[in-house]
Amino acid sequence: MTAPTDQTMEPFNPLRIPKKKRMNKTPYLDKASEILRTRIERRSFLGGLLTGTAGAAFGTLISGAPAGAKTQTEETSVVSFTTGNDRRELVHQTLEPLERDIRRAVKGKQVVIKPNLVGNDQPLCATHPDAIRGVLDFLKPFYKRTVLIAESTGRRYNNKSGTFNHFELYNYPPLEREYNAKLVDLNTRPTITEWVVGAEGRPLDIRTIDTFQDPDAYIISLCRLKTHNALVVTLSAKNVLFASPINDDIRHEKQRMHSVGTRNLNFNVFLLARKIQPDLAVIDGFEGMEGNGPTKGTPVDHRVALASADFVAADRVGCMLMGVDFGDVGYLTYCANAGLGRGDLSAIHIIGPDPAPHVIPYALHENIAQQLEWKN
Repeated sequence: MTAPTDQTMEPFNPLRIPKKKRMNKTPYLDKASEILRTRIERRSFLGGLLTGTAGAAFGTLISGAPAGAKTQTEETSVVSFTTGNDRRELVHQTLEPLERDIRRAVKGKQVVIKPNLVGNDQPLCATHPDAIRGVLDFLKPFYKRTVLIAESTGRRYNNKSGTFNHFELYNYPPLEREYNAKLVDLNTRPTITEWVVGAEGRPLDIRTIDTFQDPDAYIISLCRLKTHNALVVTLSAKNVLFASPINDDIRHEKQRMHSVGTRNLNFNVFLLARKIQPDLAVIDGFEGMEGNGPTKGTPVDHRVALASADFVAADRVGCMLMGVDFGDVGYLTYCANAGLGRGDLSAIHIIGPDPAPHVIPYALHENIAQQLEWKN
């Protein structure tokens, strides 16, 4: 059967009520999907698995994952690295060496800052508003449009999306008064269906938020250095990729993503990364989280920050700063192997001080042995 083509994506406007989607009659895998009748992509799921980089990565799941990461190119990526004693200034400073390229990249685009707001009463688990201020301070001289600060939280309150609860919880509303900025709940956006691997190896349809594939959006991933309870670390890639499945009144797609087991979860995050990537990775390591992240960890006084237009390179350096073996992070290893970014430190040019003296080995989650089962 030939899959119906997607409609052309509309320019991103958080204030516009989405037009009613054209329905198709394609059969889906469960009752919720049948009700949704969401769009299937032009490229079939199996075609994506059996050809190209996804096919290569799928083979590693069957025959054993690679121990390390190699990029498919000799080109060099740039990562800006800074240290200091003021979070806001630290984030601003780490962006300065990249200013020329960022100025060029944001022209004609809608800048969207994606923070990481997990949602409990522990501020350590969230992107600090002063880190947001650091990015907004940097953008203000040359970007005159409204900057969107957009999140799609996984938690629900009274059976509704918890995004604005989290904005309030972490004191984000003042940002709208201080800057030309607007807070946005991405869980209200239209979706694009992507196909990943289900728990039993069957195709699983996941509705993803259209903003993350909008060619008119410039996505800035802004998060802390943090450990995680399923994917080893939360860095720039995971912050965006796991935000993309929607959590709306129809179905909680983030929970659906988590239901597939450790091996498939890493591979599925990689599958999403083939379509969804941040344009700019900014990692605030002023105070990191170690141990039982992403919500129950303990603070690490680290006082570092880094940024890159290559999200894989940024996360590679982030892993190094945390003392984490990059080859233990499945989804990042797959991304590097597939050439989505540079995972080899020899192919990364670091602007700033030598990061080696600033490495602090983070304690990993207590279930780390289970998380590494993807390598078996």
